[in-house]
Amino acid sequence: MRRRPDMPRESSRSRVIDRVRRLCEVFPDLSPDPLDESGLDPRDAALMHAIHDATVRRWTTLEWIVSVAASRDAWGLDPYVRAGLLVGSAQLLLLDRIPDHAAINEAVEWVKTHRGRGAAGLVNAVLRRVCAVRLTESDGKRCLRETWTCRRDEIPLADGGALSLRGDVMPEDATERIAVSAGVSRWLITRWRDRAGAEQACRLAWRSVCAAPVIVNALHAVEPVGFPVAEGGSLELARHQQPGHFCVDGPREALTGLLARRTDVWVQDPSSSAAVESVGDLSPGLIVDLCAGRGTKTRQLASQFPASRIIATDTDPRRFEALARHFNGHPLVEVVAADRVEDRVGRAADLVLADVPCSNSGVLARRIEARHRAGPGQLARLVGLQGRILRRAAGLVRPGGAILYATCSLEPEENQDRVRESAPAGFEIARERWSEPGGGPGRPSSEHRDGSYSALLAPRV
Repeated sequence: MRRRPDMPRESSRSRVIDRVRRLCEVFPDLSPDPLDESGLDPRDAALMHAIHDATVRRWTTLEWIVSVAASRDAWGLDPYVRAGLLVGSAQLLLLDRIPDHAAINEAVEWVKTHRGRGAAGLVNAVLRRVCAVRLTESDGKRCLRETWTCRRDEIPLADGGALSLRGDVMPEDATERIAVSAGVSRWLITRWRDRAGAEQACRLAWRSVCAAPVIVNALHAVEPVGFPVAEGGSLELARHQQPGHFCVDGPREALTGLLARRTDVWVQDPSSSAAVESVGDLSPGLIVDLCAGRGTKTRQLASQFPASRIIATDTDPRRFEALARHFNGHPLVEVVAADRVEDRVGRAADLVLADVPCSNSGVLARRIEARHRAGPGQLARLVGLQGRILRRAAGLVRPGGAILYATCSLEPEENQDRVRESAPAGFEIARERWSEPGGGPGRPSSEHRDGSYSALLAPRV
């Protein structure tokens, strides 16, 4: 890794350990806050993201192996020690370009600075035992297998292979083994197993191990998709299986430059775009985007319905601020505070989009923190919120208008059960679509798709 002369060699890894230390205090209620890249060159920033994402994505995998190596429950460790062990283990087990000594020394020195020599000695000893958990060749290289078969002596890797372990290290119980090996909530694995069988649960967990590719929606591009070279380097584009979508590979600076120059393409998974595409035959005059987030589907609505007027809002202050900033001066989109939407719209909307908050169980490869939050309490809260949003949407629709309900969840309670049980009086499901996650570790980016659900609720005939 090439670094600026004025930057400490370990700065990027140290930032990850400190970030994970703070996450230890709130786990499993993690949030997708951006990493601090200030002062880092692009390669250091990329290293920081790789280590952070591996640690958070496979948190429970790492804690299991750390607990085995330490002969004690990692949950009970001091947050500083726990963070050093998690980040160090992520590099030793999941990343193949960082020397063992570098990963161990960085974690040890960081813990020594914050917790003293005794804690640093513990981290050093445990991380060396983590190294011993791996099965290695005579030259010290890790033993790898072509595929993960959910055995107790292996863990799946993001490239489609599996890391061989020295003996039956992973849990004996099959359900727990799937959950721990892939780093997914056992509650989710149990639900998937009970609903569709152990093989499907294992497949969904395995798909979540990969890093989801960046995909751009170019269905409404007004120029050819031969994108020009952007500042910071060139972008490589590969056609996705879904027409009008392209997988992107290249420096983040290049993608940022491209998106800053062009308003007719944006980052969006095909499963996400399919919800709005599914109502392309409608001709709404006034559209309300009730849970607009940072405006991805709002942009899609504006491109798909250029004769429509769109009112967008969101209840989260940070997302609302980003939404207002992005659509400032837009000819079709008006951003309105959440508590003013009823006054602004009345009951005049032809179409209300309710892209509701959900468990994100269909996008675990992309939303790496969501795999840990999932649980019965969260689901109950979300189901209640989704029902309230549907009722609010119904209050904004004119007679004859429609509601488009959408999630990125695989859970029936948030999808078909929700629209059937919470559909406002006088509405029925006019059309419905569901998409299971596609692609997976080692598979071409062109095969990747998130899981999603959408339903159009129209007046009952």
